[in-house]
Amino acid sequence: MKDKLLGLLPYLCILVLIPGVIAGGVLLFPDRSYAWIALSVAILSFLPLVVRFEQKRRAVQELVVLAVLSALSALSRVMFVWIPSIKPSAAVIIIVAIYLGKEAGFIVGSMTALISNFYFGQGLWTPFQMISWGLVGFLAGILANPLRRHMVLLLIYGFVAGFVYSMVMDLWSVLWMDNALNLSRYFSTVLLSMTVTVKYAISNVIFLIPSWFLGRILGRLQTKYGLFPKKKKACPGN
Repeated sequence: MKDKLLGLLPYLCILVLIPGVIAGGVLLFPDRSYAWIALSVAILSFLPLVVRFEQKRRAVQELVVLAVLSALSALSRVMFVWIPSIKPSAAVIIIVAIYLGKEAGFIVGSMTALISNFYFGQGLWTPFQMISWGLVGFLAGILANPLRRHMVLLLIYGFVAGFVYSMVMDLWSVLWMDNALNLSRYFSTVLLSMTVTVKYAISNVIFLIPSWFLGRILGRLQTKYGLFPKKKKACPGN
């Protein structure tokens, strides 16, 4: 029972608590509440990992790996500041998720936004970017097996992930303009930004090809040091 509850914790944080914190912060508090919202999202992102901390022998090593990967992903975004809408971050996040797990993918995704925005600028958009890239990583982790085995499926997911990220950020745009969810304005915003969205989605596909080598490194890291072990299914009859 305890293991089942711990297994549900990431879904509770990502699908209920984090969206609730962001929605409540946007609708109920002043403009500069973004700092508190971003901090809350960061804490909730790490919560599932912290709860399992005592159950893992190599928890500290895993936290160090996640910190390095988050910094790498954030740096990759900063390095491409000169090309609008073209960023390798999503590719890094997806590769991390399919090799190290959905929780790792969400953490690296959310931390990518938080860390890189110390360069690009923090604002109420930061929590939305955190949940957007976090979801991209989390969903990639759920689909890890087929994405690892088939490059075509991985590239398709990278393209779709560009739309996931952009549509969540379009939601932020509508809330910023109206301070409420205006569906007609939201769909108009999605259509008007479609060119940028498609450009970003294509860039995800392009960057996923060289990022495949990062996945090979992470796979070896798992095998050699026993980090981020996959859960073993119980055999029938046990």
